[in-house]
Parts: sequence; C-alpha cells; structure tokens
Amino acid sequence: MTTVQDPRHLARLRGAARELAAPLREVAPAVDRDPGVLPELVRAGRLPWREFSGLPAAYHGAPIRVGGRPTAADSCAEQAVVWEEMARADAGVALGLPGPAMSGFMVAELADATQRERYYGLLASGRPVWTFFGMTEPEHGSDPASMGTALAPDATGRLALTGTKRFIGNGARAEIGVVFARRAPGPLGLTAVLVDAGRPGFTACPLDTVGLRGLELSELRAVGVPVADADVLGRHLRASRRGMWAAVRTFNRFRPLVATLALGVAQAAHEYAEQALRPAPGSRRRYRAHEFADRLVGVRAMVGAAALAADRGAVSGTAASAAKLHATRLAEELTLGAVAALGPGARFDHPLLDKWVRDARAFEFMEGTSNIQRLNLAQGYLQERDRRAVAA
Repeated sequence: MTTVQDPRHLARLRGAARELAAPLREVAPAVDRDPGVLPELVRAGRLPWREFSGLPAAYHGAPIRVGGRPTAADSCAEQAVVWEEMARADAGVALGLPGPAMSGFMVAELADATQRERYYGLLASGRPVWTFFGMTEPEHGSDPASMGTALAPDATGRLALTGTKRFIGNGARAEIGVVFARRAPGPLGLTAVLVDAGRPGFTACPLDTVGLRGLELSELRAVGVPVADADVLGRHLRASRRGMWAAVRTFNRFRPLVATLALGVAQAAHEYAEQALRPAPGSRRRYRAHEFADRLVGVRAMVGAAALAADRGAVSGTAASAAKLHATRLAEELTLGAVAALGPGARFDHPLLDKWVRDARAFEFMEGTSNIQRLNLAQGYLQERDRRAVAA
C-alpha cells in the first residue's frame, strides 16, 4: 500500500509536480518586473494554482494526479517535494499563488468546525483566494513578548483589533487571514483571530522588495477592526493550547517548507550554471560543481527528515532548524558562486541567475534568521542531554 512516506510515491509526485510547475518559470521575469500582474495571470488560467493549493483532501477540488490517481499532497513530506519543484521553477511566483500557506497551519491547529468550514470553504470555492499570516511587526519583529497589536473591547464593549503588521506575504491581495494580537499580559495572553480583509478599519498596501517579488510582501494596518467571538481561534481550547503554542507548532511545520524553497532555488541555479559553464572547464572548476551537487543531495535529505518529523508531530523543531539553516546557506553560496564563475557582468547577461541571487537572500529572513536557528539547535541539544542525564 502506498503511503505519503513511500520513496516511490514521493519520486512519482516529484515528477508530476516538476511537469506541472513549468509555467511558473515562463512568467517569472514578468512577475519579477511587476508583481501586480500575478493575479491577472492566475485568473487567466496561466498558472496551475488549484493543484498547488495544499488544501486538505476534503476540500481539494483539483489535486495533483500521480500515476493516474488524485493526490492532495497535504502532508509535510509531500509538500516538501512539491514546493521544491515549484521553487525550482520559480519561488517568487510559487509563494504568490492563492492558497492557505501559513494561515492554513494555524486554522488546522486551532479552528473549530465552523471556523474550518468558513476558511476552507472559501478557499475551495473554485475561484482564486489569497490569504495572509499576520505575525511580524515593524518595531518588534515576531517577538511575542513585545507584540503591540491589541485585541480589546472598544467604547461599545465589543472586541476590536488595532495594530500594524509588516512583511506579510500576499497581504495586499488577501481576502482572509490570521492576525496575532495581545489580549492580556503574559505568555498566555497572545491570541490568533480570523480576519476578513474587507472589514472596516483594515487596510493593506504592498511593499517594494528586491527578492521574491511575486510574494508581494505587504503592510497591514488595523484601526478598530471589529472582531466577533466567532473569529477567535482556539476559543474552545484551554489557554495553554492557543496563541504562541500553536504559533510555535506552525513555525516548526512551515520551516521545512521554507528550507525546501531555498533548496529549489539552489537546484535551479545549479542546473543553470552547469549548462552555462559547460563550454568553460576552468570556470566550471571555480564554481565547485561537484561540491555543490553533493551538498544539494545532503540538504535534500535533511529537509525530507525534517518534514517527516513534522508529520509525526515532533515537539522539537531542531530538525527543521537544521534544514532551514543549511538550505539557506547553500542557496546563497551556490547562487553567488555561479555568478562569480560566470565572470564580470554575469548578473546582466543572465537575468534569471540575477533573480535567483536576490531570491536566495530572502530566505534568511523567513521563519527565523540563521542565528535563531542556531539557538534552536543549541537549546534542543541541551534539552536532549538533560533528558539522557535524567534517564541515566
């Protein structure tokens, strides 16, 4: 029986995803010049957004077909394979496609049946729907202890959301998303709410970025946005299983996918460099092609292990941190190495490679910088050492 962890299934899924993702590369230059054209391309049927939506099987109307069978590809192990092939085609366009993305993980963790139907029902409506995940703030980043966005009663006694979020993917395109806010002091006072972008007091505007322009990072502003009790995620759960607990689980599950996106960019640049440098053996040696090829294999194994750990519900996020740390470093070093080997003017002569250099750098700032990942790894090591000491 085929399982989502079966290497043969994952290999067939990779082949299907690679073929399906080809149009992303075709439109990548146009989207890099003007991210605003991406929704038009989606609505015109130029991009396979339905197949790549990542919706749960119960809501997925157009799953990828593998060996003639529909595959929702909603496990982390399957998504790692699919997202690598999407990023190999183009990471910016891939991240800019409609779908649940990070907010979907929060809904899966915290939503009750009514909230799930409201959220996934909208995304399964048959038309493209973008979503957002509102955590990061201009002054405090993703630090929950310093979060300034507040959910509090207004003058009429009704809940209202006020605050600013920045660097939010697809924020200006989105119809619905999750916003984190502080409802009370202390570690249990962080709350996630489901917000419709059309509510009064809610505005979003795109930011100008250098890399991953298709994602259209945005700033969200909420000024007294009305929030009903039915919008509060996790309201049926105890306080210790809401807010930051769910956010950490989301980060641990999403981090392997950030790693696989970086890996996909690195793989694309490696294939491009191999082809471009083939007539120049000296430049090929400077590029260290064999070393990069070996590292790609090693990082892919790390990403796969982290994704499987996430599917098994691992409490620790160390495998995800290790994968993200190494994938990000590889993407940056490989793209810059390819540019250096191709010589002066390479970024002008090879626009795709220039784009991949810019895109690769962006992953450093997604789901925690490298220093944060090193801290996670150190903490995981110390906790495991202490557990072994107690067991002994």
